[in-house]
Amino acid sequence: MYSVRCLVAVIPFMASSAVIAEAGRPNIVFILADDLGYGDVGAFGGTALHTPHLDRLAAQGVKLTRHYAGSTVCGPSRCVLLTGKHVGRASVRGNQSGYLADDELTIAKMLAAAGYDTGCFGKWGVGHPPTLDDPRRCGFGTHYGYVNMFHAHNFYPEFLVRDGRKETLGNVVGAEWRTVPAGQHGKGVAVERVDYAPDLITDEAISFLEARRTGPFFLYLAFNTPHANNEATDSPQSERGMEVPDFGPFSDRPWPGPEKGFAEMVRRLDRDVGRILTTLDRLRIADETLIIFSSDNGPHSEGGHAADFFDSNGPLRGQKRDLYEGGIRVPTIVRWLGEVPGGTTLSDVSGFQDWLPTIADAATVPADTECDGISLWPALRGEPVRETERPFYFEFPERGGRRAVRQGKWKAVQYDALRSPPGPVELYDLASDPSETSDVAASHPDVVARLTAVMASSHTPSDQFPIGRTAAK
Repeated sequence: MYSVRCLVAVIPFMASSAVIAEAGRPNIVFILADDLGYGDVGAFGGTALHTPHLDRLAAQGVKLTRHYAGSTVCGPSRCVLLTGKHVGRASVRGNQSGYLADDELTIAKMLAAAGYDTGCFGKWGVGHPPTLDDPRRCGFGTHYGYVNMFHAHNFYPEFLVRDGRKETLGNVVGAEWRTVPAGQHGKGVAVERVDYAPDLITDEAISFLEARRTGPFFLYLAFNTPHANNEATDSPQSERGMEVPDFGPFSDRPWPGPEKGFAEMVRRLDRDVGRILTTLDRLRIADETLIIFSSDNGPHSEGGHAADFFDSNGPLRGQKRDLYEGGIRVPTIVRWLGEVPGGTTLSDVSGFQDWLPTIADAATVPADTECDGISLWPALRGEPVRETERPFYFEFPERGGRRAVRQGKWKAVQYDALRSPPGPVELYDLASDPSETSDVAASHPDVVARLTAVMASSHTPSDQFPIGRTAAK
């Protein structure tokens, strides 16, 4: 499997702000949506919902049209993003188990060692069950939000976590939620809805931006919108799992309550991105700040919402938990005014494993680690780069085991990889069939054999995540 040692740094760490300024190191803001589909953003062809702030960001930056999340669910996807290791050898490959080791390099650790002030706001959700201080253990100087991914399902939680300690909010969650055994799901309708967590998280992120500092900063803003509250019952607004304070401009639409809630979630997400952009403008640091926006996986059909209602996956097949394009290809935007050419498109195939070396390259900081990505920085700046047909591997240990690999125009997908007998390996030509409508495996047995071998070699053996064992027999 494609793996390189990330040695892109050219300037050693020095604490002096003057040296930082001379090096041209940018502030870095990484905004991650939760379950936002390729077709939910206007700049990526979405027409059902309006996302003016994200569209503005795309118009001023580079739109990545063939960019892949680390996984098809949140925990492993975030692990790939933070560590630069693809999901076949990441320490977290599913939502139910796995942890980042104390000595594992993350983007936050890398930047903190180079003098960056690092802050994580929103949903951590890497590993289960995590400790309250996991974000700071993994390199963030400060954290506010959720640590446990299942806790992040509730948009009116009784508490949020600040730097390893619980802070009580004004919400009261029904007793049924509190008596559910650890690790299991229950019914979680809030009987008192006072503090809407996404608003609090955005406020805290803006306070982080406003803090005076002598060096650059790294803000990781990981929203839990538009994810669903999978444990919610009907609320007074009848949006079920799509929890919002109200339906906003969608109150009078002839839609089911959950769809009004989803539309309002996307509107609020876009609004909050706009708040971040406005803050950077107000502080006069927009042209000193590299912004990356993406989603942790494809769109969901949960909480009463149906992904097809707003065509959330656009032209792509599948959704969250699928390894077809709709489950893993995500809307992604990069902006750095004056450094990245605005209004451009990058169609090179790329993925979450590329962000650690890319950020290291852009910030000229040390990144001495084995990773599975490459720096996208030259391509983002418009420099001619010959695209290599490196493989992109995915696995999902649930639902019978699923795995996939893309290399060049070819995409191999196998479902039921852990069952006996295993499912067949499907093959799609994404150049002519980006919607994956025609399985051409029977016509190209040589390609199937080659990509099946890539899938096998890409999976590092794991007792927790045993993908492909049955298929290999």
